[in-house]
Amino acid sequence: MVRVSDSAVISAVVFDVGGVLVDWDPRYLYRSMIPDEAQMELFLAEVCTTQWHAQHDLGVSYQDTIPVLVQAHPEWADEIRAWSERFLEMYGGIFDGTVALLEDLHRRQVRLVASTNWGAESWALAKARYEFLGWFDGALVSGEVGIAKPDPAFFDLLVQTFGLDPPSTLYIEDNLTNLGAAAERGFVTHPFVSPAALADELRRHGLTDAGSTASV
Repeated sequence: MVRVSDSAVISAVVFDVGGVLVDWDPRYLYRSMIPDEAQMELFLAEVCTTQWHAQHDLGVSYQDTIPVLVQAHPEWADEIRAWSERFLEMYGGIFDGTVALLEDLHRRQVRLVASTNWGAESWALAKARYEFLGWFDGALVSGEVGIAKPDPAFFDLLVQTFGLDPPSTLYIEDNLTNLGAAAERGFVTHPFVSPAALADELRRHGLTDAGSTASV
């Protein structure tokens, strides 16, 4: 059950990154490599699968995973290697409205923490690419700690690492399974669907005002 509260006094805000701030989808890369849409979807369903990529979110290196997959699927060798060599091409850009809200919170000196399932190697690339990832007071990255959402241990570590008080921390996430796990840990939660809805949520908690988000 997702927990949302209008009355909680919020002292910190936690942002998921992928799907909230950064638009990431391997299709952005593979549409240029595999023009046939059906073939591309087959490749992502049977070769570089979601389950295969999940191990990177737990800290496994591309150096360990790419050669094994190439050996199993030599006909897709170039495409498999591109997962690491051309990872930046999987970024479709940023969600400008959400980044504007993040900037406003940063300007107001609201405590900000990032919470993300992201491989350690690709997280380093993302931080170099997107300046706003430096606005956070800290980040818990699954690939760096070897634990991924929605594991309850991830949320325990998030609380312990940053000294968060869940009932006074707003947790923003687009994945409802992960959001439910955050709610179980006691966070005030917001299911991200749009920057405009998030702006309304932030205003309800007195974290921003109508004027500062007029362009969202």
